Formats: sequence, C-alpha cells, structure tokens
Amino acid sequence: MAAAFGPAAALQRRDAAFTAVRLVGAAYPVLLGGQALWAHRRSAPAAASDRGAGADDAGPAVPMPAEAGPLAPVRAFRQGLLSCLLNPEVGLFFVAVGPQFLPEGHSVLGGTLLPVAVDALIAAGWLLLVVGCAGRVLRRLRRPRVRRNPERATGGC
Repeated sequence: MAAAFGPAAALQRRDAAFTAVRLVGAAYPVLLGGQALWAHRRSAPAAASDRGAGADDAGPAVPMPAEAGPLAPVRAFRQGLLSCLLNPEVGLFFVAVGPQFLPEGHSVLGGTLLPVAVDALIAAGWLLLVVGCAGRVLRRLRRPRVRRNPERATGGC
C-alpha cells in the first residue's frame, strides 16, 4: 500500500530514511524475540516449583513451563502490522517493478492499488495456511510423550 501512496518512493530517494527504517525493522524482531525469551524465563521457575519432590524412579520429571495463552487478536495484528510496515523492501519492489505494468493515461493510484491488493490477498491466504498448519503441529508437539522423548534423548532434566 505504501507503494501506491508514495512513502516507498520517498524511502527509495532518501538513503538516510531508508536506512533508519531498515534498522528499526531489524531491531523489531529482536525486541519480539527478547520479549518471548523473557516471558519463558519468568515462567520457568514457576514450572520448576510445580514439579515438587518425590519423583519416581522412572526418570526425572520433564519440566513443563507454564503454557502461555493465545496472543490477543489486537496485539497479534499490531505486531504483524508493525513487522510489515518496518520492512521497506516490499514497497521498494513495487516502486521498482510496478511502473512497467501501469496502463498509459490511467490513474497511477488505481493502477498501483490493484496489484498491491492481489499481493495482499495471496499473502493473507498463505499466512492463514501457515497458521492453520502451525497450530496442528503445535498441538502435537505439546503432547507429554512428544515433549518427554527429546528431553530423555538429550539428557535434559
């Protein structure tokens, strides 16, 4: 969408602005990863205290960190939107490739919005497929037997 309204073209012309967006865009996933690690670190001591004493001789109990609830839809949307907006390469792609597909004498805005909308629909379909498959895989990976076997194989506690 930024390609249609001009900010992507402005970023292409202003090297400092493009570099700033790239740096902030690189730092944002690091921030999200740090938040995820911090949340896991906070939940690990609680999971360890829940194990308690009196483990049987069948082996050590597998620490099960407290399961984080699902991300609120508004927060998930905000994180995804920020991640996309801080990725200037997509907008620059449309600025670089798009003009050759624009019809002569027609509105540049309208001619640019159509390919962007098609791309957004394809991306949304793909991401919905990824989310659906990831949810199924995650449910299988959270089963106690699946979690216990890698711990045993790697010597984990």
